[in-house]
Amino acid sequence: MGELVNSSMLDATVARTREGGPSFNLRHRLFRAIWNTTWLALAAWTPAPLHRWRILLLRIFGARVAWSAHVYPSVRVWYPPHLCMDRFSCLGPRVNCYAMAPIRIGAYTVVSQGAHLCAGTHDIHDPAFQITARPISIGDDVWLAAECFVGPGVTIGDGAILAARAVAFHDLAPGSIYLGNPATIVRERKTVYQQQ
Repeated sequence: MGELVNSSMLDATVARTREGGPSFNLRHRLFRAIWNTTWLALAAWTPAPLHRWRILLLRIFGARVAWSAHVYPSVRVWYPPHLCMDRFSCLGPRVNCYAMAPIRIGAYTVVSQGAHLCAGTHDIHDPAFQITARPISIGDDVWLAAECFVGPGVTIGDGAILAARAVAFHDLAPGSIYLGNPATIVRERKTVYQQQ
């Protein structure tokens, strides 16, 4: 279903994660603890317009985020080094960016409130229930509407739309509109972007 994305992910058989053992090595867990504490103390309570301040914090912790991007204070980023946001992209309020693997968000892309970008899962065929991770790639001029879900390994083409509360476990074609669970294409998107 996936693969170990870096050496910080532990073998579930050895770590005995089903019995309460860790899924990631100590260094990785300490980094995330420091990151979460920093975000809670310095970003989670800040006024919405202070995007550059929150981008600075993300950059300090290894994210590659354009200064023109918007990141709201209630956003949750699991592991900043795996986050890449191009110019004028947006992570809206309460977005959960579960970046166990790299997540790339293209230019002028909006990830609306409550959306969940989930780059990690478990291998359901492994008796040890090994955690696996696959990158998510979201193109330019995409709109991921409120409370939608994007699963591991999904690529979303330029100009696509994933409707509110829709669920994407497979790639979405460029310039198309998807609804439902599982997400199903309903029509093409007619935009200025496609006409260029």
